[in-house]
Amino acid sequence: MVRLGFIIGLLAIIGGLLSGLAAHRVYDQELTIDRIALSRAIDIHASLVQDRLTERELLGRVASGLFRTPSVLRADMLEPLRSAIYAFKTDFVLAGWVLRLRPDEIPDAERVLRNAGFPNAAIRNYQGPLNTPEDMTSPLDVLMDVEPRIDSTTEQLGRSLTDHPQLGPTLARALRERRPVASDPFELRHRNGAIGLVLAAPVQQIGTDAAIGFVTFSYELAPLMLANDDNALFSVALKDPRAADRELVADDRGAVTGRAARADMPPAVVRTERFGSRDWILAYYPKTSSVARAQNSAALTAAIGIVLTMLICGLFGYISYSNLRLRREIEVRIGFERRLTAVIDELNHRVKNILAVIQSIVTRTLRHGSDVDVGRELLIGRIHAMSNVVSLLTDSQWQGVKLKGLLDSRAVPHAARIAVNGPDIMVSARAAQSLALLFFELASHADSAPQASQPPNVVAQWTVTGCGDDALFHFRWEEFNSTAATRREDSEFGVILLDRVVPEALGGQAKRYFTDVSYVYEITAPLATVVDQGERERTGRIAAPIKPRP
Repeated sequence: MVRLGFIIGLLAIIGGLLSGLAAHRVYDQELTIDRIALSRAIDIHASLVQDRLTERELLGRVASGLFRTPSVLRADMLEPLRSAIYAFKTDFVLAGWVLRLRPDEIPDAERVLRNAGFPNAAIRNYQGPLNTPEDMTSPLDVLMDVEPRIDSTTEQLGRSLTDHPQLGPTLARALRERRPVASDPFELRHRNGAIGLVLAAPVQQIGTDAAIGFVTFSYELAPLMLANDDNALFSVALKDPRAADRELVADDRGAVTGRAARADMPPAVVRTERFGSRDWILAYYPKTSSVARAQNSAALTAAIGIVLTMLICGLFGYISYSNLRLRREIEVRIGFERRLTAVIDELNHRVKNILAVIQSIVTRTLRHGSDVDVGRELLIGRIHAMSNVVSLLTDSQWQGVKLKGLLDSRAVPHAARIAVNGPDIMVSARAAQSLALLFFELASHADSAPQASQPPNVVAQWTVTGCGDDALFHFRWEEFNSTAATRREDSEFGVILLDRVVPEALGGQAKRYFTDVSYVYEITAPLATVVDQGERERTGRIAAPIKPRP
């Protein structure tokens, strides 16, 4: 009996020690896993917020860059921008054109608003009637056009924003720094008191540093920064820039309210995002306590361990199984986090590259001295070509696209007039972006031949010669019935794209010339820089040739 008691006591001690050790290990593991999951979820949310803010600031810069100096006062200055700004698919609630008016221009501005059919055409302060113009010495920033034009927005036309408590200082800073500036959060009058902010981008007079007005975009604060999944591990709050001890939070309906920051419950993570030439601080609070959850898990493990201690045969088996299960779960979760991190990094890299390409397209297309209508048409077409190739790459999970798809009518003008002939090869993502811009540029400058009896025929054909590392890709674009006198002259951006950008991107050489009956553009590049090598390895051959279009 003594020996049996000794053995039972020894087993009880060993079981108690093992149970305590298992409880401690579970506690550490659960705490670590919860913190990793919370950290990754916060990283994803912060990255999405920054991407969203970057897109909206880019919209402000592009919109201000599309303006030219107006020759007269107008009430429809946003008309050229209406289609362009919606192409960005940003969720602004109001776009506005704010004109800097001298006191002597006030009667003309009222006449313009009246002739446009707006019910209240009087130029007035934001909160009341305007002072006598004779007593005014400085310009007023007056709202002259809005988008969308509905009753709740058009009634604001003619209001001076100079005396607005939030917008007045914002416009003054944007004028002083000559770059887009975001306002403090405030109640948007046209959104029934919803909390939001305004991004103001100055529009400068060409050839001078003087600003003629501002393009403004209003955004609700909830979808812009505080939108969050109901199943998220955290809640997010925005530090109120107007008061250091207050925060702005959104409820499940998207309504934003203020609250006092709790000194006894600091946020788990604080992130700073850049938007509108100022820093915005996001505070993340976990919805559940990781420590309490880990303690509960550890207590449960200890209780199970003690109970299983009385089951001598199952003690060691249960502990081994529990440890193995926990180890595998941790490995699976850590592996998932690593893959997720790699995907997010790759996505950020690709988004930055695409934004850089779009910025280059906008800068080259809308250079000083260029025709606005032609520039807007080319800009929308080039961005549409980039959008089409990104859609194709997204459908293929960025594994490459078929070359024929880049000549589709959705992205290439006059596609019905282009005869396509060549093997339907799978081109890489990098080559697809360059070729999409190349095809659009060639097609957009094709001769319309108004004096010819028949429209010009365009033949796009490509071949692959050689094998192995010596394989070459040959592309030839030929426009029949086109001459140097009738063909639309290539733009500066088009010349750079045709002669330098695309050949350098593909590692090849290009040339363009006129024959007696046609205009020809040719490019030769190593096949390895054009095709998707992964697709070639999977299929073991190049796809069958495409039948030429009739």
